[in-house]
Amino acid sequence: MKKLLYIVFILFSTMSFAQIKDSLPDFSDDYYLVKEGDTLMIQLKEVTVLPKHKFKSHTDANYYYWFRKKVFKAYPYAVLASQRLDSLNLRLSRIDDNSKKRQYVRRVQKYVEDELSEQIKKMTRTEGRILIKLIHRQTGKTAFDNIKNLRSGWKAFWYNTTANIFKLSLKEEYNPDYINEDYLIEDILQRAFIDQHLQSQEPKLQFDAFEIIANQRGNVDVEEYKKMFSKMKKKKNRRAKKKI
Repeated sequence: MKKLLYIVFILFSTMSFAQIKDSLPDFSDDYYLVKEGDTLMIQLKEVTVLPKHKFKSHTDANYYYWFRKKVFKAYPYAVLASQRLDSLNLRLSRIDDNSKKRQYVRRVQKYVEDELSEQIKKMTRTEGRILIKLIHRQTGKTAFDNIKNLRSGWKAFWYNTTANIFKLSLKEEYNPDYINEDYLIEDILQRAFIDQHLQSQEPKLQFDAFEIIANQRGNVDVEEYKKMFSKMKKKKNRRAKKKI
């Protein structure tokens, strides 16, 4: 997994922080309650209601929440990738010399390796795949295209070849409209944003998340993960029999 996730490091650069300035409140959409000559302002918050989940069994629910943990682990890194990529591109736009640009990208890569390598190395294959998809969601480009733009097509090719060894592809796109796994990711994210378990970052891909989730009517399909673990158990049993 270390070699696989090494390929996403160059998507990051140093992150800058800025305090949010106070602004004047806008009372145009507020509601008022008048009682005994006094005016009490009550601001009503928007509440987004998503369809209640429909699980076929308790086992399916367990698989969904197993997958939920994977998304929770990968999402912050995709957000960080988007922030650092924006910062990196801004800084590169101010450098005219191509050689200096390459040197800067290499320095950033070294910095990120030192900063995040131990955490990223602990990701599983499923978490790595989710991260690749979420990088596309948050940056608007696949991991392959990001590497191609920052380094070269040749580098992107070899990084993708390495990923293929782990049965992953840096060219994978995020399509919650058509791909079940991507729908599950989006469903998990939107519910986490509403419950404030994750901090929302506007994706650079354009899609209507609430319409996609509403169309599914709460149905949850986790069959691919059940099959995956079934195969793993069979392999484990065969190995155990061989040892006997």
